[in-house]
Amino acid sequence: MKITPLAIPEVLLITPARHGDERGWFSETFRQSALEEAGFKAAFVQDNHVRSTTRGIQRGLHYQKPPHAQDKLLRCVVGAIFDVAVDIRKGSPTYGQWVGAELSAENRQQLLVPKGFAHGYVTLTDACEVLYKVTDYYAPQAEGAVRWSDPAVGIDWPIPASEITANDRDNAAPLLAEIDSPFVYED
Repeated sequence: MKITPLAIPEVLLITPARHGDERGWFSETFRQSALEEAGFKAAFVQDNHVRSTTRGIQRGLHYQKPPHAQDKLLRCVVGAIFDVAVDIRKGSPTYGQWVGAELSAENRQQLLVPKGFAHGYVTLTDACEVLYKVTDYYAPQAEGAVRWSDPAVGIDWPIPASEITANDRDNAAPLLAEIDSPFVYED
């Protein structure tokens, strides 16, 4: 398993090894000890599975507020997505900046999005399925969001905004400047 910090080093890109032969392949997609060796110590408590039916479906930018904040470990098992993490930790040297990666069934890469980041993705293909683990249970009263199209964040989505379909809640989410982030950067 290869673990690579992105430009915001708390966000990790994970590439599991794949071992193949004439029968197909085998891949260990999760190993707690490998994450711990990379500095990530939290335990995952819930798995989620999301299906999107068409290219251009936008989900996020979401986060959960403490005490229900979540770290997320995401992978795309059907199709492809462009997955993004936005730093919303007050006092962070990368506050308001984003990093992203294409996750696909083909490249089998995963993204670890820690607490203190808003997370979202757009589907790059029809019929996408995303699996992700979280470190706290879903709590609707703790939901938070940043608008996926916030020009101050400036995410370079690989699909034109005119071709993106988001739900009303995500389209009406506050801009980053309008949220009072509950997260504080700790050096």
